[in-house]
Amino acid sequence: MRDYTKQPGRLRPAPENFLAEDQVQAVAAGRRDFLRKSFLAASAAMAAPLAARANEGDPNILNLPAWSTSLGQPVATHPYGMPSKFEHQLVRRESPGLARVGGASVSFAPLQGLFGIITPSGLHFERHHQGWQDVDPTRHRLMINASDDSLLKKSKVYTMDELMRLPSVSRIHFIECGANTGLEWGNVAVPTVQYTHGMLSCSEFTGVPLKTLLEDCGVDYKKARYVLAEGADGSSMTRTIPMEMVESGEVFVAYGQNGEMLRPENGYPLRLVVPGVQGVSWVKWLRRIEVGDMPYATKDEAVHYIDLLPNGLHRQYSSIQECKSVITTPSGGQTLVAKGFFNVSGLAWSGRGRIKQVDVSFDGGLNWQTARLEGPVQNKALTRFNINWVWDGKPAILQSRAMDETGYVQPSYGQLRKVRGTKSIYHNNSIQSWKVVENGEVTNVQVL
Repeated sequence: MRDYTKQPGRLRPAPENFLAEDQVQAVAAGRRDFLRKSFLAASAAMAAPLAARANEGDPNILNLPAWSTSLGQPVATHPYGMPSKFEHQLVRRESPGLARVGGASVSFAPLQGLFGIITPSGLHFERHHQGWQDVDPTRHRLMINASDDSLLKKSKVYTMDELMRLPSVSRIHFIECGANTGLEWGNVAVPTVQYTHGMLSCSEFTGVPLKTLLEDCGVDYKKARYVLAEGADGSSMTRTIPMEMVESGEVFVAYGQNGEMLRPENGYPLRLVVPGVQGVSWVKWLRRIEVGDMPYATKDEAVHYIDLLPNGLHRQYSSIQECKSVITTPSGGQTLVAKGFFNVSGLAWSGRGRIKQVDVSFDGGLNWQTARLEGPVQNKALTRFNINWVWDGKPAILQSRAMDETGYVQPSYGQLRKVRGTKSIYHNNSIQSWKVVENGEVTNVQVL
């Protein structure tokens, strides 16, 4: 394998005791989103080394490699396209010891190695409560019923074929687990952005608005104020969704993801999409929607996915994922191998709408600069931001702070802890800090 990590200005992985050897090597996947185009804006200090390399003569330019002088592989060698063998380390990973049972664990998306805003389906994070199933779509059904006959004129059962004949919508939305960044509530716990923020993904989903199905069954919006979504997995995941979210037309039942059918790990053949709301409400393997007149207080919303407040009370039904951002490169576990120009890149998102602005600090929050928002900036979707940075080789602390279209500004750890304390698990949207030291190593730190 060609060693990308030795190219000037690239990143190389820093040793981490937290990770197994193959996981340490995986951090190098983050190298790819550095300096793709940075030479166009490189400082004068970088110009001399670049010229020197050109004068010496690069054998990769002077000598044609084998793939330039031979016949390539035929069409459809792989009927379903796969990544290059040189990208085999860019994978989702489970955090060691996070759960006692693999079927109830999490796999984290490698945010440090992704571009743009769309997460490839094969790298989409996973969170299961009793493992995933590959469900036979010819046997899968979606039932619409009501807790009281006055709420719905008729109950109905839909096959997948029937659902896919109905008018569809395709929309790009992020999905984030309510426990994303939860390990960091009290102190630094994990080293890399894959583990701090990797329960986050963004896809184009395709399906049928839930409003269309409820109206097909004759819903009475005046009486019916909630729906209960139920999954077909072994845990029978159930979640309450307020009817106003359904009436807005945003909530839909999805069978498509990124141009193809959902992957089994993501709920194939049918899942609920509830934009802006924590991922547990995006019920996978969706089998039933029940219309009701009050919240259902099921086990996964009465004793789980609730917020413990400093006064000992629990905050329930706090589903909206508040405005949040994170710098993905450079980030923890990576190493800057040379002084000079870098494109600092990251992601921002809000469950309340569009991202309006992202500011970046290189000195731990003392001074802020406004980053570039790369289009498209969409409703309740990831937004990619970039900003130029010339590293002088001195210590630095990198942070990003997002603001959404409602005017809400992402809080610091100090601000959030004043309200929420340090013993919560869910809905941590604090500002993330990455410390860069003189040798270029980047680590996870917390700044109050």
